[in-house]
Amino acid sequence: MGFVAARWRRPDDLATLDEWGLGGRSFGSWITWFLVGGDLYTAYTFVAVPALVFGAGAMGFYAVPYTVVVYPMVMLVLVRLWSVSHVHNLVTPADFVRVRFGSPTLALLVAITGIVATMPYIALQLVGIEAVLKTMGLSGDWPLIIAFAVLAAYTYQSGLRAPALIAFVKDSLIYLVILVAIIYIPAKLGGWGSVFDAAKAKFDSTGTGGILLNANNQLQYITLAFGSALALFLYPHSVTGILASRNRNVIKRNMSALPAYSLLLGLIALLGYMAIAAGVTPIGKDNNTIVPQLFDKVFPDWFAGVAFAAVGIGALVPAAIMSIAAANLFARNVYKEYINRNADAAQEARVSKIASLVVKIGAVLCILLLEPQFSIDLQLIGGVIILQTLPSVALGLYTRWFHRGGLIAGWAAGMAAGMLMLYNISNPATGHEHFGSSAFPLSQLGFDTKITVFAGFLALIVNLVVAVLGTFVARALKSADGPDGTKPEDYFADQGDPRVHELETTAPAS
Repeated sequence: MGFVAARWRRPDDLATLDEWGLGGRSFGSWITWFLVGGDLYTAYTFVAVPALVFGAGAMGFYAVPYTVVVYPMVMLVLVRLWSVSHVHNLVTPADFVRVRFGSPTLALLVAITGIVATMPYIALQLVGIEAVLKTMGLSGDWPLIIAFAVLAAYTYQSGLRAPALIAFVKDSLIYLVILVAIIYIPAKLGGWGSVFDAAKAKFDSTGTGGILLNANNQLQYITLAFGSALALFLYPHSVTGILASRNRNVIKRNMSALPAYSLLLGLIALLGYMAIAAGVTPIGKDNNTIVPQLFDKVFPDWFAGVAFAAVGIGALVPAAIMSIAAANLFARNVYKEYINRNADAAQEARVSKIASLVVKIGAVLCILLLEPQFSIDLQLIGGVIILQTLPSVALGLYTRWFHRGGLIAGWAAGMAAGMLMLYNISNPATGHEHFGSSAFPLSQLGFDTKITVFAGFLALIVNLVVAVLGTFVARALKSADGPDGTKPEDYFADQGDPRVHELETTAPAS
């Protein structure tokens, strides 16, 4: 289906970023719902969240409130971003920052941040595929390399149309497998009471985790849920799915309908407790294998195969979208801005295709170089990084009060703080001293407590404080204008650009 997608809704010329990277900006409500759902609910959902619940208990359920609050929070922001991008033919978040603040440097930083934050997220998808292959008894690296090669090939040929088409199959399979699992598996294990009793007994005996939060991890839970919600639609792949929509009404409908996936996520998380009750043991020390191991143990062989396929496709679809989004950033905001200013649309598309391959290689390096306690931390580390673009992208949609110099200083301070905190978080399970998770102990700041907090939340606070102070300093020095006395073009005033207002009132129904 990935290769056939190149002929699906085929335009006269696929060699442009609008067509290859955004699917012609023509997707309606149903396609967008599957695409964005396939984009956001990834191997993170099907493998990493249950693995965290299996190992840490209630903390793993932070993903449920996070995906509940995110849609009303970002609905108006995304509608506005789509309007501005539609008027000015913007492809990436960095494109918006470039025209909003008139700063190619700030745009470059946003682009690099998006690319770097996406790599561990893609790595998480490859970890999901690897867990399924391990359970099937396919050892060694060659099965993962084959999956990687197929992913790279169909993404290169078909662009965003490939994951959009495959997402229909992926989501249908996932819904089927989970609905069967939540009925069949508890019935086989003696009911939900037995499942929760087994989970409680395990956590009581080990002294780690629990089916309820405790005083030491409640703040981590809150900041992790809220910080993840702020970060989700800053990721380039999330923006790509939105900009591929046909009009604003498509986005509104999807922000209303996507919480259906949050219900599914809550059910998927419970697979972690089911694995405990079923006596599942991970392969080696790899907790990522607990869901495939559970399916292999309780389902008939033929349905276990269907479930494995669902998890595998659930990793391939978002990995394709993520690599496309990161490649678009490189083509538009690095290559065209700094390497070849005269690049035409075909050259942009060609560079983006090549960059999509390089990004996937970077994701593989993330797997090899990072050893977090839970695979979900690959995504959370990416969240710490991408949160540093919030002042420029999200706040920038509503105000130009921030000075570009202040935003650059805030980004640098937030990124430095985030990386320093991540560097000092160890992984006791593997003995790895650095980048072990995203839970930063407040004891390292001198507090006599065992409470932890999401490192990205603290880093964002540092970012905002420095950006505000930097803006005050820049304005005091009267440096709001450019060196030649010109101001960056204000593409839409804070009170609302007439062109954007016109889009709000006359956008055609899908």
